[in-house]
Amino acid sequence: MGPLLQLKKHAPSGTIVLNRPEKRNALSRDLIAELRQALSDFHLERSVRAVILTGAGTAFCAGMDLGEMRATSELEDPHPQWYDDAVTYRDLMTELLEFPKPIIAAVNGPAIAGGLGLVLACDLVLAAKDAAFGLPEPRRGIVAGIVAPLLHFRIGGSQSARLLLTAQSISAAEAHRVGLAHELVATDLVWARAHELAVEVAKSAPEALQLTKQVLNQTIGEHLQTLLTAGAAASAAARTTEAAQEGLAAFLEKREPRWR
Repeated sequence: MGPLLQLKKHAPSGTIVLNRPEKRNALSRDLIAELRQALSDFHLERSVRAVILTGAGTAFCAGMDLGEMRATSELEDPHPQWYDDAVTYRDLMTELLEFPKPIIAAVNGPAIAGGLGLVLACDLVLAAKDAAFGLPEPRRGIVAGIVAPLLHFRIGGSQSARLLLTAQSISAAEAHRVGLAHELVATDLVWARAHELAVEVAKSAPEALQLTKQVLNQTIGEHLQTLLTAGAAASAAARTTEAAQEGLAAFLEKREPRWR
């Protein structure tokens, strides 16, 4: 098994590749920790003017590591770990939103659940034409509490309700139609187009871009952090329910859940 991330620098872009293709780049605790460190490293790299986030293999990110989730559910008292996991993911979303340089999501394949949260916390979104986007949490007995405020922030209440309550995935073309993705790109060109955008970004003053991000994500989105914190509490609480245990077991056992 290789490193959880691959980091590449092609000034003016720096690229973070989620590198768990055998797990569809699921977000384990270790991967989240390495991702936060990679952001810190690129923050300090002056030649990197924009960061590209993408996935190895055929998926962008399938969400949280369900193996870790199931192991946590089997603890005698899983509540502290559920809470820690929710807060850690919320903190990652905050770091992406507050990162001083533009972040470009090069969505090379499905971005599901927590993986869609990564996309929504980025500033610019390029979607491969065979990408897909979805929030299947309710079908697993859990709640997309942290992703929901970001989704509403990006595409509004009506389309958010559709995605959150139906738990259905949408195509890249539909994501583009509702404003979730800015551009559709051929799969083999998604990184190259992201790099082109990084070159465009580099024509602007870094300080001006940093202040612009602050205006967008902290001034216009002034209540976003409060909503993310409330969402983390809801997410952690939902994971402690019998429905969550049944939903997770059903998913891992490849069967339909039996709701009570």
